[in-house]
Amino acid sequence: MKKAPPWINLKLLFLLGTVLCFGSFFSPDITAQPNPDVAPPPLKVVSKNELTQLEGQKDVKKRTQTALELMSARLKQAETLIAQEQLDQMYKELGGFHGLMDNTLAFLNSSDRDSGKVLNNFKRFEIGLRQFRPRLELIRRDIPSNYEPYVRNLIQYLRDARAKAVEPLFGDSVVPRTKP
Repeated sequence: MKKAPPWINLKLLFLLGTVLCFGSFFSPDITAQPNPDVAPPPLKVVSKNELTQLEGQKDVKKRTQTALELMSARLKQAETLIAQEQLDQMYKELGGFHGLMDNTLAFLNSSDRDSGKVLNNFKRFEIGLRQFRPRLELIRRDIPSNYEPYVRNLIQYLRDARAKAVEPLFGDSVVPRTKP
């Protein structure tokens, strides 16, 4: 077997070194720190008053309607606080809105799905969630950029919550498969 001349090995090493050097200059900074100006997400907290109102409703339909009303009230308060330029309070209201949405989904998921009432309330909840997206979009447009990432994520979470609310309507337990 014939060996390659030594100058070819040097050229390959030089070429490899050059590619690695230029590659490191033009690659994105992997250790980039997150933007310190971005506000951290608010806590997803349901107030004691709201929790008392929700737990006071024994009927699934009334509880779902109450949750949607409380969520609407939270968004209305957030819209008012934006007009007053109280952005930190507005952020807390959005966290409460998020908490109510999580609480309601958890309640509906833990309820007896064999009952037609629960499936109707999944549908009611999904339809009720539809009204919030345009309002959240308007809030997102009116706030400074450091609050925007959470609101954008909340809009995405709202879309996911709607999908989760519709899933039980199309499961095998709703319309069981027939054996051929």
